[in-house]
Amino acid sequence: MTVKELLEYGARILGENGIDNAKNEARWMFEAAFGCGRDYPVLHGSEDAESKNADRFLKMIDERKDGMPVQYVIGEWDFYGEIFKVGEGVLIPRPETEMLVDFALEFLRDKKSPVVFDLCAGSGCIGLSVAKNRPDSKVFLLEKSDKAFAYLKANKELLACDNAELISGDLFSGFEGFDLPKPDLILSNPPYIESAEIPLLQQEVQKEPSMALDGGEDGYDFYRALASLWLPYCNGAIAIECGENQTKTIEDLFSKICAEVRSENDFNGVGRTVYGFIQRRN
Repeated sequence: MTVKELLEYGARILGENGIDNAKNEARWMFEAAFGCGRDYPVLHGSEDAESKNADRFLKMIDERKDGMPVQYVIGEWDFYGEIFKVGEGVLIPRPETEMLVDFALEFLRDKKSPVVFDLCAGSGCIGLSVAKNRPDSKVFLLEKSDKAFAYLKANKELLACDNAELISGDLFSGFEGFDLPKPDLILSNPPYIESAEIPLLQQEVQKEPSMALDGGEDGYDFYRALASLWLPYCNGAIAIECGENQTKTIEDLFSKICAEVRSENDFNGVGRTVYGFIQRRN
């Protein structure tokens, strides 16, 4: 089978199994399997596909058509201009989460040597992106899951973030449960889906760890913990991601401590982030 035929076959199999973005996903997996760039199939399309790489590609196609997220199949995903290792047991980085990094870099722009917390850090995509872009900062990343923590460690090494400190622990232990300096900024993309909604999620999403999705009966367990156990010790601001129709409740929680609170919609017009400022801005 030629390179072109192999790639077309993979895309067809994905399409026949209901994968909407079949051509692009097949190309991504091909590039991962062959260790090549996107021009390779064009330049070498008439050549016979190397059997070992072809077998790897076909295995990836099988995993994807059986419902495994493409990010897990490939084993890595891009976020804020960097590549992060991902796999079963860790939440997949998503484009809307980059809003938290944008906010962090702007908020910290004039602060020297800031202290930043990334709570429920998962792959570390938020906190490590801040650490990478602000080498003078000290970023503490807290994660409870052993599986996710392994990816967190791998990504710290991959991005060479010496200014990031990884902590294995539970957000519900609160600030006083750890020996940490008070932060200038708290960042978090915690679990926020209602427990009863987890079985109703898309097949790909259900492959992600329930620990990273389940926000309790009403979806607000982690936000209440952030507001009561962490926010009182913050010197500057908090920025969190949330689900659809959750911003108002979280604004109310943060308003009990913050002088100013606001929310922001993502690129789909969904209320996605809430920002709380300890002191009112000018």
